[in-house]
Amino acid sequence: MPRAVNHVASRARRKKILKLTRGYFGKRKNVWTVAKNTWEKGQQYAYRDRKQKKRNFRSLWITRINAGVREHGLSYSSFMGQLHKKGIELNRKTLADLAMNQPQAFKAIVDLIKK
Repeated sequence: MPRAVNHVASRARRKKILKLTRGYFGKRKNVWTVAKNTWEKGQQYAYRDRKQKKRNFRSLWITRINAGVREHGLSYSSFMGQLHKKGIELNRKTLADLAMNQPQAFKAIVDLIKK
């Protein structure tokens, strides 16, 4: 008796991966083993980079706050220390946005800290 391999399901599995790798270059888009490996590695990078994206944005916000604060004669660390001491609950994302887009509002916060 011939062996049943359920070719319909295995072909569907392969087609699913090949559809996901459609825009890739060379054999990565149409050779099953290469496409599968490439797609799996891409999933690993996506998982890792979702975490790294948060780090990168925090770093960007800190850089922007530091640049904004130095215009007013303070350093980032002293500014953040004074901010917490005064009990001002603004996160880095908001402060960076103020420093970049609302310099007057940011200056008001810095003046509050300097008092």
